[in-house]
Amino acid sequence: MLLSSIDQLGNKIQFSFPPKRIISLVPSQTELLFDLGLDEEIVGVTRFCIHPKDQVKTKEKIGGTKRFDIEKTKSLQPDLIIANKEENYEEGITELQKYFPVWLSDIYNLDDAYAMMREVSRITNRELEGQKIIQEIKTNFSQLYTSNFGLQTCAYFIWRKPYMVVAKNTFIDSMLYVFGMKNVFEDLERYPEINPGLLTERKPDFIFLSSEPYSFSEKHFDEFKEFSPSSKIILVDGEMFSWYGSRLKYSAKYFKELRIQLCG
Repeated sequence: MLLSSIDQLGNKIQFSFPPKRIISLVPSQTELLFDLGLDEEIVGVTRFCIHPKDQVKTKEKIGGTKRFDIEKTKSLQPDLIIANKEENYEEGITELQKYFPVWLSDIYNLDDAYAMMREVSRITNRELEGQKIIQEIKTNFSQLYTSNFGLQTCAYFIWRKPYMVVAKNTFIDSMLYVFGMKNVFEDLERYPEINPGLLTERKPDFIFLSSEPYSFSEKHFDEFKEFSPSSKIILVDGEMFSWYGSRLKYSAKYFKELRIQLCG
């Protein structure tokens, strides 16, 4: 039978249901598909799809999220491709849409993530499994909200030289708010480059150095301490702030532990 779906960009797709050959072009959504029990249906993933470790290593790699191999993707003859507006590149997606149904997510907050998980679960014939994952995430976050944590300021860095931070209209920014932080760069857009002088001016309580896409480490602490001596510098797990699939099951627990670290 044929099934129709409208993705998060408003595109309508139609495909054979249930899909038997699925390609995922986004790491966080790849993990979701595996957690939905679609191991047999997944035929291709990107080289950045690292979870779950044992399962992804058995799947065909079709390149990166920005430069996936179009011809290799075609050769796998997918029934359905799961992608994302931000993480994938428009030209590649446009090309794939000529040949295959491509479902695109566009996620800015937890509600968008829940909506994505509900629809991806429906179109892959795993609605019950999806409902369980969403409920677990919601329960975990509801417990986080009851914690007493004062709103302080932070700067969240994703890249070094050029220095790039998270600003408004991003999923990470919304997760910083859920965590209990005010983003000192919330007046800027998306992922801007900033100069160190601007960080000095903003004087955040905390500087978060993310584990991805740039792999920050403690060796970078002195560098940032020079820019903002009053800020406390913390290494954070980027997956917990930026992965909008089933990895969110672990984010609330991580946030609780991080809160304790910040208060220490």
